[in-house]
Amino acid sequence: MKQIHRETFMQVDQQAFRQGMSNLGAAVNVITTDGVAGKSGFTASAVCSVTDTPPTLLVCLNRSASVFETFKQNQVLCVNTLAAHQAHLSNIFGGKTPMVDRFAHGEWRTLATQAPVLTDALVSFDCEVVQSLSVGSHDVFFCQVKAIQHCQGQNALMYFNRNYCEPHCVA
Repeated sequence: MKQIHRETFMQVDQQAFRQGMSNLGAAVNVITTDGVAGKSGFTASAVCSVTDTPPTLLVCLNRSASVFETFKQNQVLCVNTLAAHQAHLSNIFGGKTPMVDRFAHGEWRTLATQAPVLTDALVSFDCEVVQSLSVGSHDVFFCQVKAIQHCQGQNALMYFNRNYCEPHCVA
């Protein structure tokens, strides 16, 4: 008879949850906004498709983040999915770099919402925030996509097991 190895179940606390989530690979994105509250941006992997009718995605943002109020007030954002060679932008937008210096890196333009669009991002989703929901420490922004910009022929920058990695995709 074949023996089945079973892991011991443990109570889910913050540390166990974070460790588990580190094994859920995700694309790395720079989320940007501009509007009455100013220009801002941060790095996030908490981005997910919601529906294609109408095209909608979600972005999660910690309410204690320094950029939170800017995003909440502007109600527009752009999800710029980074290509494998753009880890430096993830670090700049994810760290303590002053906001004006963050946008000095990369080439930026605007589309429908006027949120900054990284011209050589793998894909950019220019969005209007249509609803938000508070869950625990974060707000979930539901974002209707108003415009898309694609760059072909690159692999995404992925985050897995607390490190950047590049998927090796075969077309």
